[in-house]
Amino acid sequence: MDKVKVLIVDDSALVRQTLVSILETDPMIEIIGVAADPFIAVERIKECKPDVITLDIEMPRMDGLTFLKKLMSQHPIPVVVISTLTEKGTDSALLALEYGAVEVIAKPKVNTKALLEQSTIELCGKVRAAAQALIRKKSNLSSDRTSNGVEPKLSADAIISKAKYASMIQTTESVIAIGASTGGTEALRVVLEEFPADSPGIVVVQHMPEMFTKQFAKRLNDLCKVTVKEAENGDKVIRGQVLIAPGGKHMLVKRSGAMYHVEIMDGPLVNRHRPSVDVLFRSVARFAGKNAVGAILTGMGDDGAVGMLEMKEAGAYTVAQDEKTCVVFGMPKEAIKRGGVEKVVPLSEVTKTLLSKVKVL
Repeated sequence: MDKVKVLIVDDSALVRQTLVSILETDPMIEIIGVAADPFIAVERIKECKPDVITLDIEMPRMDGLTFLKKLMSQHPIPVVVISTLTEKGTDSALLALEYGAVEVIAKPKVNTKALLEQSTIELCGKVRAAAQALIRKKSNLSSDRTSNGVEPKLSADAIISKAKYASMIQTTESVIAIGASTGGTEALRVVLEEFPADSPGIVVVQHMPEMFTKQFAKRLNDLCKVTVKEAENGDKVIRGQVLIAPGGKHMLVKRSGAMYHVEIMDGPLVNRHRPSVDVLFRSVARFAGKNAVGAILTGMGDDGAVGMLEMKEAGAYTVAQDEKTCVVFGMPKEAIKRGGVEKVVPLSEVTKTLLSKVKVL
């Protein structure tokens, strides 16, 4: 397999050096150039033809968003935006996703060894995922143990034990669980906009860094008929509301009597992610069982594949986004391969399929 050729665009020499040192730990990534601003980047692109570009937002001469918009309308290349976690930066980063960026992540945290290792896992994974992404022109707009000694990826067992399935107490309430990663911000917008205002409660894990999910939820809330919010510990899963797992935290669905609520918690990375789709899906399998339906959308890797199979075994109805409409057909492909998916549909049919299988009051 060919190495992923990466061009790093950032005005800070220190950040460029840090990104180079992190990405070079991955044997499947090759740094083919760096650029201090978009004008230099254009020349590097002509010379090197990168597979992926990492892009800062705030830069001299031309800001990253303007450059991204021009790039995607003229010569689309997978872009991973790397942003600082300020309120302004968060809003700009979400706008970058609308302009065509494959992923948005926080600038690497290097103040401790553990944080550096966590940033390395995330950044290398996002860059490899971006190289596989299906990028369309915008009009006007390895092994389990890595070379840097990071421990093998953990399963959902690290957070919640597997269910011993029993007959679920009958309830009139259903739960809709959705998991997504690379390309998922746009896919979720398409899916959630189609839900009517009285839809069953919806819980979502989208792989995103801390602070980004709150603004992401606000944007979706402005677009959707259902209410969308970043989940808080103890929030009830109620009709007409979507709960988005906060970045950097796991989200589990729990049950008290006939009502569902969410638990937000820390914990180790599961499948190298926090929040993890597997953790959410396992909790739904355990506490909602046949009262649930689930969907797995575009994303790299296999997070959610095991949990979706557990949902299906517990009696839930399960759906996967098809390859043609995915940005990266990784997570759905793995869920299908493991036998956890009952129906594969295009993105435009996900909502309709889920609603056809939930209880209607």
